[in-house]
Amino acid sequence: MTLPPRDGAARFLRHVSIERGLSSHSIAAYRRDLDAYSVWLERAGVTDLATVVPETLSAYVRELGESGDLAAASITRRLSTVRGMHRFLFDEGLLPQYAGSGVRSPKKARSLPKALPIADVEAMLQAVSGDDATAIRDRALLELLYASGARVSEVTALDVDDLLAGPGGGEVWADPERALGDGGFLLVRGKGSKQRLVPYGRYAGSALAAYLVRVRPDFASRGSGTPALFVGPRGGRVSRQTVWLVIRAAAERAGVTAEVSPHTLRHSFATHLLSGGADVRTVQELLGHSSVTTTQIYTQVTADTLRERYLDAHPRAR
Repeated sequence: MTLPPRDGAARFLRHVSIERGLSSHSIAAYRRDLDAYSVWLERAGVTDLATVVPETLSAYVRELGESGDLAAASITRRLSTVRGMHRFLFDEGLLPQYAGSGVRSPKKARSLPKALPIADVEAMLQAVSGDDATAIRDRALLELLYASGARVSEVTALDVDDLLAGPGGGEVWADPERALGDGGFLLVRGKGSKQRLVPYGRYAGSALAAYLVRVRPDFASRGSGTPALFVGPRGGRVSRQTVWLVIRAAAERAGVTAEVSPHTLRHSFATHLLSGGADVRTVQELLGHSSVTTTQIYTQVTADTLRERYLDAHPRAR
């Protein structure tokens, strides 16, 4: 008995609609994917799904990629739908083989991180200058994010005891300005509860000292005695959402038109370090990446910058 592509698709759609209880939106997306697949099979002269083999699906994926009409993510989603149909029909005994075995999805294009120019970062930091309590806290927060390259979740999870002075700095609580003025280290807890020591410089150290002396004691006294490093006016730990709002407000005041998020400062930290001559392994450790491959994407950013400078400056570059 033959199983035409559209009949197989109809059976699968009934299955996901009734037995899996998917939403009407999901069902509509499945239907579009299977309609497109059926049209392709018909155009290729395939009238029976039983004749579809892994090479058939590979050819389908390859043609989708070569057309340039769909992004890699869309092709992956469409292949997932088609695989699901073939798996269902095979499990139901309607097909002699599972055609999705060994068929690979296209690799997603790796998007480069968007780093801000150093001037934009400095403008954002200057935009949160001020003598009021919230401004002093926000300046310390942004200075530390950029100085450490830590994830926003890592910074908001910091406790006061995770703030370490540099050599000869003394006790942080005894004299924050002396202990932190020349910078120090953070004890950061990253993904998988892995700990790492991350240095920070004197700009972040001075901003942190001002915050610890002039702001945090008052803010913390209004709460329940949290050990959190960064706290709000009610004494509670600062949330990631608050950090996001602080960064967005600073970017707006600084006139930075690029889309900015907490991760933008992390990207900028890594890119600026590499541009300044730091090696990839060092940046890997500072960022808390388990693999250097993850860090190497930043080298592409600096390579693009070097190429632009070369094209602008070398007399025989063009």
